[in-house]
Amino acid sequence: MASVATPAHHKQRPRKGRGRWSWAWVALSSVAIAGYFVGQYAQGTLADLAHNGVGLAPTYASRAWPVQAAFWVHIVTAGLALALGPWQFSRRLRTRNLGVHRGIGRAYMITVAVGSVSALVMSMFSSVGILGFFGFGSLAVLWGWTAWRAYRAVRERDIRGHQAWVIRNFALTYAAVTLRLWLGVLVFAQLPFVHGEGAFDRISAEAYAPLPFLCWLPNLVIAEFMIRRRGLPALHLTTPAAIERGSRSERVATSSA
Repeated sequence: MASVATPAHHKQRPRKGRGRWSWAWVALSSVAIAGYFVGQYAQGTLADLAHNGVGLAPTYASRAWPVQAAFWVHIVTAGLALALGPWQFSRRLRTRNLGVHRGIGRAYMITVAVGSVSALVMSMFSSVGILGFFGFGSLAVLWGWTAWRAYRAVRERDIRGHQAWVIRNFALTYAAVTLRLWLGVLVFAQLPFVHGEGAFDRISAEAYAPLPFLCWLPNLVIAEFMIRRRGLPALHLTTPAAIERGSRSERVATSSA
């Protein structure tokens, strides 16, 4: 069972320059993918998009209307969440205009809440079958759960806990970007070894197969490293009670020896 441990505060050397460049990259890539993600589906009906082979349209165009509705809801809400998310990490915005920061935060949480539910519905009809259901389904559940934890922390005025959960949550939101980066890497890695008619379609399908997990698991690992480096409450796989019981058992064994 996971628990949250709060490390002692410690001073860190300022890394303002690198931090600005990292934030700029995340913000630009997020806005670019959000624009592309929403824009490619704003060119016609789902049937027209499926006929032209646009993105995920062929997978969902033949589904029942509730699934199609979930698809469109997810396109809008996930795109908005991706565009809004980076601004939650702008220290300048947070210190100079806290009201705007809170307003963006509320809008972000709403889009994640709605987007995670629609993503869970979509995962049941993924083009990669059971891998898509478990991979994208887990992503949808964790996306909504980490948003709820971030909201609960800020309501309890646990600001440092809130910051940690927002980092984890946006790491999952950023899966929309890393999915496309990984897809490009995996397709490029196969190009020298696959030839003939329909080769690109085959390698694209093979490259997409591991993405339901690959697009977000590394993001969470990196997020946890970032949380620990900032001295924010980190996750552990054991509860504090279990740790205390283990320490007590060790002390008893030592004294008995």
